[in-house]
Amino acid sequence: MDETALGLDGLPVDPALIAEAAALPEVEATARHADLAAQIEAANKAYYESDAPILTDAEYDQRFRRLVALEAAFPALVTPDSPTQRVGAQLAGTFDEVRHRRMMLSLSNAFSHDELRAFDARVRRGLALPAAPEPAPDLRYVAELKIDGLAISLRYERGRFVQGATRGDGTTGEDVTANLRTIKTVPARLAEPVSLDARGEVYMPKSEFARINAERAELGLPEYANPRNSGAGSLRQKDPAVTAARQLSTWSYQVIEDESTPLRLASQSEALDRLLALGFTVNPNREAGLDIEGVITFTEAWHEKRHGLPYETDGVVVKVDSFEQQERLGIVSRAPRWAIAFKYPPEQVETVVEDIVAYVGRTGTLTPVAHLTPTKVAGSTVARATLHNLDEIRRKDIRVGDHVILQKAGDVIPEVVGPIVDRRTGDEREWDMPAACPVCGQPVVRDEGAVRHYCANLACPARVGQEFGYFAGGMDIDGLGWAVLSQLLERGMVKRRGDFFRLTVEDLESLDRFARKSAENLHAAIQKVRRRPLERVIASLGIPQVGWTTAIELSHWLAGAVPDGPDPWLERAAALLETTATEHPEAFEALDGVGPTLAASLSAYFRSDGPGKGVLEDLADAGVEVEQPVPRAALAEGPLAGKTVVVTGTIEGFSREEAEAAVRAAGGKPGGSVSKKTDYVVAGPGAGSKLAKAEELGVRVLDAHGFRELLEGGE
Repeated sequence: MDETALGLDGLPVDPALIAEAAALPEVEATARHADLAAQIEAANKAYYESDAPILTDAEYDQRFRRLVALEAAFPALVTPDSPTQRVGAQLAGTFDEVRHRRMMLSLSNAFSHDELRAFDARVRRGLALPAAPEPAPDLRYVAELKIDGLAISLRYERGRFVQGATRGDGTTGEDVTANLRTIKTVPARLAEPVSLDARGEVYMPKSEFARINAERAELGLPEYANPRNSGAGSLRQKDPAVTAARQLSTWSYQVIEDESTPLRLASQSEALDRLLALGFTVNPNREAGLDIEGVITFTEAWHEKRHGLPYETDGVVVKVDSFEQQERLGIVSRAPRWAIAFKYPPEQVETVVEDIVAYVGRTGTLTPVAHLTPTKVAGSTVARATLHNLDEIRRKDIRVGDHVILQKAGDVIPEVVGPIVDRRTGDEREWDMPAACPVCGQPVVRDEGAVRHYCANLACPARVGQEFGYFAGGMDIDGLGWAVLSQLLERGMVKRRGDFFRLTVEDLESLDRFARKSAENLHAAIQKVRRRPLERVIASLGIPQVGWTTAIELSHWLAGAVPDGPDPWLERAAALLETTATEHPEAFEALDGVGPTLAASLSAYFRSDGPGKGVLEDLADAGVEVEQPVPRAALAEGPLAGKTVVVTGTIEGFSREEAEAAVRAAGGKPGGSVSKKTDYVVAGPGAGSKLAKAEELGVRVLDAHGFRELLEGGE
């Protein structure tokens, strides 16, 4: 890029785009500007508020650059509410607001080494230093890996953590203090009694992202797109217990000093070292004292190496090291002139679908998996990729023998993007789901209107093995992998979940390739998890469609509903669940977020003839104890007290979670499906069968405006 290619306020932009914009008639330029601004605003809203991006980073950046070019060519188009003049998005209204002591800025992007050199040229001009290739010994950069997470600000007073907030619109963020306290890498107290704000990122490790997606796939739920949005959604939960159940982590990278206890820092590299000394987690993969060519070398070194990291990074953040120079350079509307984010291009490769094989999961679901010609992508060799279900295979028109495009969703999960139709020879063949279970031979079932195919045989060896493996993983038994579990099941040493806790060191020592020390270590790991939170135990049972959120709600309900008695609490809880499931299954619908379908799943599992019969009693008999939650506080009185509200489609100003949280805050109950008991349906664009059902039953339907009026007590 030409070093003079700047838009308004110094925002970098391709000069070819400016020339293209300048050639437009003013009327057409105005229309294009309005269209691009609307697209970017919608993307901002989806990304920052709903944690559900509708554009890839590359698509967003392309649109943003074209908007900057239009404003450079037609300055009259710049208005205070233009996306180029703002950071992030408006607040969603779910959490209390926190005003930042200093604005949390966004960063301009660079996509090539030439653009990094253009950034260096702008910095040199701003500091009145000689142009490259002349040396500038007083100018040094810090290169840090760019973490793809949710930006946060942590406030400390006299060394104690007092408040944490999201970036929000850059000026005002959301108060997520309670949720941040559940993250182990957020220090509750610093090594020194200083007051400051620490800026950083909350992120979800790749392993946790993979675990959650595997859980959602087994529950028949849509998988999350990437760790960034999964982490952001986990942090922005109204219930801190949900956040605590997700293994989130943080990196810190900026200090905002407080006048009461100034640290007198002179540079970014010094600030990072001080953050580390105070007890924050600081990414070790950084380098200071670089000129721009050193920065480029750093980006090249991490291009492939980054794929081996346990967290997601999509680039490198480059900052002028000296704070004095940063002050002189200043900011341009939404971004500092002294920093830029270099982004790596997305990596896609071509491979061949050699076969498609259906695998049986713990709920009996048959998941088609593509067997691929082993191909290296995003740092590792991929030979398998899930195709999710038969409908998805048909939608993408993927056939055995196809040449396909392969990428890693979120740099983690292998994903077949689609076939290269031009490479077809006519020898490719369509794949169909097998009629019989490939493990036990029983018929494969597909319920009417459902996506999944499944084996209904509860005794199917594949289902049993997966269920026990899911339980061991959910309870966090370290060292109990598939090879060990297979032996325990094959030898009949584990027939019920409680049998894990009845194993002796001698039992484990009898396993193949187990020495005494290995047996002692695994036995100790099992004993360590004898006492677990009730919601973890419930979630580990693998009840169809029941994930962490429902397990937490069920635990709170049990805490207030289990009667007193002489028997162990867990046995009394099991008896109550069986009675409710058998005689009053509709009672489960009183739980937040539980509709008829989920209530039916709970009932089918816990009733007297269900697969959950005796499971909790067996765990209690084996010595498992639960940490009991406190009963959920009664809903406050409000305009929706006693009302059931179903939300469907896209509601202007609300994500789905935010709309349901607003219903609860108003005293109502969010419903999962529409029935005669539903009082209101709030419908927006994209509403489907639920809206049709509401119209069929005569349930009152509201739009976003009507929903707001209802929340405020109106009719």
